[in-house]
Amino acid sequence: MPADRVALGAFLRSRRDSLTPAQVGIEPFPGLRRVPGLRREELAVLAGLSPEHYSRIEQGRQHTMSENVVEALARALGLDDIEREHLRDLAAPVRRALRDDSAPQQADPGLLRLMDSLDVPVLLLGRRGEVLARNGLLTGVLGAPMEPGFSFLRWLFLDQLARERIVNWADFAAAAVGAMRYELGRHPADRRLGALIAELRASDPDVARWWDDHGVTDRTSVAKRIAHPVAGPLEFWIESVAKPHEPEQRLVVYTVEPNSLTARNLPLLAAWETVG
Repeated sequence: MPADRVALGAFLRSRRDSLTPAQVGIEPFPGLRRVPGLRREELAVLAGLSPEHYSRIEQGRQHTMSENVVEALARALGLDDIEREHLRDLAAPVRRALRDDSAPQQADPGLLRLMDSLDVPVLLLGRRGEVLARNGLLTGVLGAPMEPGFSFLRWLFLDQLARERIVNWADFAAAAVGAMRYELGRHPADRRLGALIAELRASDPDVARWWDDHGVTDRTSVAKRIAHPVAGPLEFWIESVAKPHEPEQRLVVYTVEPNSLTARNLPLLAAWETVG
């Protein structure tokens, strides 16, 4: 079975298993239930499909899916916007040309100018979580160099400092795994991304567990609490900004509440970094 059809079936099963007949407002079909979630036949009825048609989709025997079928399944499963887009990516045949992933990524000049204008920690990430640029405050907050070419994802999962510095590491890391799955759905032929995910799954049981949950995220607003050895506790809301013509680059901005302890301590941290 093609890899894209395997991924599609696994995602549908994971969402189907997470729902019960009561949650979707139907009476359970009669007969012995082997799983707590919806049966294939129940989901098919909810989506207005024949059981045979849905079985072909989930088993990878249906090579094409219309937009109407994708939308029907998304509604029946109660998918959010990101999950719906992920389903659409998985349902599309692998026809996206693989970029030349040997060429270094070039930071978008407009995003660099925006980064230079901000007085909070900022990180510019490219494909596969590769650092394209960062400001000095970002380095000071995280305690890692984050030079261009640095793998933010390897640092997050394989460097003990990340778990020590990020107080709510599990929440933040789980969201990063969901973002990796979302990116792989958009670029299923990206061999380097696939190899990175395989490396992280083999190296960290947390990554393997979260990956098997089939959750997807899009790296939008998320809280991040930092235990800093000099500045003390810091709290940020992470906002991710992308330009329409360059969706593969994300400006990750560590925003702060005005007049908060973090807002008052950041200038001190910046001065300490300059002296250091």
